[in-house]
Amino acid sequence: MKSAISGLQAQIAVAFDLAQRAEQAEAGVPAAERGKGVGAQVALARRESPNRGSRLLGLAKALVTEMPHTLAALNSGQLNEWRATLLVKETACLSVEDRAAVDAELAPDTGAFDGKGDKAIIAAAKAAAYRRDPRSVAQRASHAASERMVSLRPAPDTMTYLTALLPVAQGVAVYAALTRGAESARSSGDARTRGQVMADTLVERLIGTRAGFTGINLDLVMTDRTLFQGDSEPARLQGYGIVPAQWARTLLNAEKPAAKEQDIAGDPGQAASQENPTDPRSSPHPDDHEFRVWLRRLYTAPATGELVAMDSTARLFPPRHRRFIETRDHTCRTPYCDAPIRHIDHIVPWHTGGTTTLNNGAGLCEACNHTKENPGWTATPTTNTADTPATADTTDTHTLQLRTPTGHTYQSKAPPLPGHRPSRT
Repeated sequence: MKSAISGLQAQIAVAFDLAQRAEQAEAGVPAAERGKGVGAQVALARRESPNRGSRLLGLAKALVTEMPHTLAALNSGQLNEWRATLLVKETACLSVEDRAAVDAELAPDTGAFDGKGDKAIIAAAKAAAYRRDPRSVAQRASHAASERMVSLRPAPDTMTYLTALLPVAQGVAVYAALTRGAESARSSGDARTRGQVMADTLVERLIGTRAGFTGINLDLVMTDRTLFQGDSEPARLQGYGIVPAQWARTLLNAEKPAAKEQDIAGDPGQAASQENPTDPRSSPHPDDHEFRVWLRRLYTAPATGELVAMDSTARLFPPRHRRFIETRDHTCRTPYCDAPIRHIDHIVPWHTGGTTTLNNGAGLCEACNHTKENPGWTATPTTNTADTPATADTTDTHTLQLRTPTGHTYQSKAPPLPGHRPSRT
C-alpha cells in the first residue's frame, strides 16, 4: 500500500508540474523558464528540503513519462520507492528511448527483482544501461570528476565530518599517504591510534598545526551566565551548531581576555561573545603558539532573545550586517532547507521598496534565493526588530512568511539563540 501511494504521489506531482507550466504559459513566461520553482513547491508540501523536492519531482517525471514498467511495479507493491529511485538514477544518462528499452528489459513488475538487494538492482541497471549506450555511461563517469568537492557537516559531541569527493585515483592516493604516515608514526612509538594519527596528519598538512587554528575567526553565541558564571546553558558555534557550555568556555578561556572592540551593543545581561585575540599561553592548546581565536560580542534583547538590530541605507548589506544575519539565521531560512547560507538578500526586494535592515534581510542558499524571485513567489517579514526595541509582546524570534504561486503560506523562524526562552500566552 505504501508503494502504491508513492506511485500515486509521483503521478500527482507530474500533473501539478504540467498545471503550473500551463499557468506560466498563460502568464507569458518564456518557454525556457517555465517549471521554475515547481520542485520547491513540492518540497514545501512534502516538508522536504528544496534539493530533495527537485529530485523527487525528477523521479516522478522519469517514472510517469519514461519508465512505465517501474511505475507499474511501484503501483503494485513489487518495488518500493527507494529501489525505483535506484533504477531511475542508474538510467539517467540514457536517452528517452534507451531508458524505456532498459525499463522494458528489466521489467520489475514481472518479479525480476524478487529477492534481490539494492546492489543487485544497481548492478543489473548499470549492465543494461551500458549495453544500450556505452558511450553515455563513459561520459557520465568522465563528467563525475567535475563534481569533485569538499563538504563539512556536524557530528555528535562537537566533532565534524570533513568529506572529500574525489576521482578514485586521487582518493586512493590520499588515503594511502595518510595510511603510510600513520604506520610510520606508530612504528616509531607514537601512542595515538592509527585513526588519530591519520586525522592529525591531514590537519597538519593542510593547515600547518595539529590544533587546526591559525588566526581563525569564530562567531560563538552564548549567555553571560555560561560565559562568566559556569552555567550549563549550551552555546552555538556558527557553521556547526549547538556546543556544550564547558567546551565553549575551554575553547575561549574566557576568564582572562578583555574586550578589544564591541561591534554590536545591546542589553549587557544577555548572550555575548567578544572580538579579541586570546593569549596563546592561556589557550586550550597551550603548546601551540600559532593558536588564535577572535571573538565577536553579540548581545540579545532581554525579553525575546532577539539579536540587537542595526540599520543601513545601502542597497547591499554591509559586512557587519551580513555577519549578524548569518549568525542569527545559521542556515538557509527556507522551511525544511538546512543548506549553508550563500546569499544575504532582502526579504521584500529592494526594487519594490524593501529596506536594507536586519528585519528585512535573510540568509539563504543560492537555490532558494533564486527560487523566491520566480513569478508568484512572495516573502514578508512578520516581526519588526530593525527599529523598534524588543518587548515581551513581540514575536519570539525573527519570522518571515513565504507564499507560493498556489497561495500556500509557510512560516520560517530564526533558530533560537542560547538562553532564549519562548514567551507563553
